[in-house]
Amino acid sequence: MLRFLPLKLGRLYRCLKILLVVGLFVILLMNTHNLFASFQKNELTDRRFINLNKCPACFGTSWCRKFMNGQVSFETWGRLRFLDVFNVKNVYFAQYGEPREGTRRVVLKRLGSNQELAEIDQKICKRATGRPRCDLVQAMYKTEFARINGDVRLLTPEVVEGWSDLVHCPSQRLLDRVVRRYAETKDSGSFLLKNLKDTERMQLLMTLAFNPEPLVLQSFPSDEGWPFAKYLGACGRVVAVNYVGEELWSFYNAPWEKRVDLARQLMDIAEQLTNNDFEFALYLLDVSFDNFAVGPRDGKVIVVDAENVLVADKRLIKQNKPEKYDVWYESRFEECDREACLSFSKDSLCSRVTVDHNYYAVCQNLLSRYATWRGTTGGLLHDPPAHIAKDGQLETLLDECTKPKKQYGRFQAAKELREYLTQLATALSSATAR
Repeated sequence: MLRFLPLKLGRLYRCLKILLVVGLFVILLMNTHNLFASFQKNELTDRRFINLNKCPACFGTSWCRKFMNGQVSFETWGRLRFLDVFNVKNVYFAQYGEPREGTRRVVLKRLGSNQELAEIDQKICKRATGRPRCDLVQAMYKTEFARINGDVRLLTPEVVEGWSDLVHCPSQRLLDRVVRRYAETKDSGSFLLKNLKDTERMQLLMTLAFNPEPLVLQSFPSDEGWPFAKYLGACGRVVAVNYVGEELWSFYNAPWEKRVDLARQLMDIAEQLTNNDFEFALYLLDVSFDNFAVGPRDGKVIVVDAENVLVADKRLIKQNKPEKYDVWYESRFEECDREACLSFSKDSLCSRVTVDHNYYAVCQNLLSRYATWRGTTGGLLHDPPAHIAKDGQLETLLDECTKPKKQYGRFQAAKELREYLTQLATALSSATAR
């Protein structure tokens, strides 16, 4: 009886594929008129489609001229609106063109699902009128986003603390950096709120509360060596960022030497975000193969989803000296029944100087045998060559980095793992060059 099980599952899989193809064909027939219309029209010039009509309840306007001039357009599949049902995250690929520079690929994000965007509208309306629906533009002027007006000199921690992961425990130094580097104003460079227009202040605060990813990219820009995608601009509720490359998951079965190099870079990112000269610790709270991408030319690994990044100011922690601030914080490994899960305490991340969270997140969810994604287990460093597997050092370091047996073992394992991967990557590169 068991022998027939694979056959039955195989037939079921083939039937499901046929049903999917037939379903898509039916959808195409039902949307023939809309299909042709989608290819003829550039919807990114439509104010309502990009929700420009909802500003200042939006993310910015710095790229609106480019959108309205038709310089930004969806790539082929992005033009088909009936496929949006599969695009839950509202992330699109597009082409951006400049007369002298030609065209290049960019990524457009609505920074949330349709449901999440609808919920923020309802919250704004309820706070302003007590009803779930209202004139959103007028309602914005009756919310906390408008109460921080031109008379307020600085954006202070007590006002925005807890609004999002970025400001779960903000310092004045961090908030000054966010305001000073805010890209959705012509007069950026000042940390004084009064130098922003009323609409710009509301847009900044709306972004900070709903999805602070654009502010992370602006405050810690790739031009200064931070491992994030480059922020380009926004129009309405659509944000444009630089296209990095294929997602990390595409390299899951890449040649061994490529995967070793990617693993080395991931550990370097964990180190850079934890320990840097600016004394800001950026903790990645959502780590999965989809949240990283790899450059096609330089092979550089970049964080492409920065919504869930908690920033702790180590300088402030040392100054305030909260309880146990100088005791090393160890993230606790926990088994879970879903993919890419992590165990952490935000309050501990905010109150300790020495924290192993980023090493733990990268090792558990990306590199080690405990990593699971899309039904696959084994991590990026799965199936090493026989001599590496026989040696056992790599597996030992990965296990200690993920599920340490010794107190503070992860700190030492992460350090040794970075060194090991660097040496291995160098040796493999030299062997390939011969």
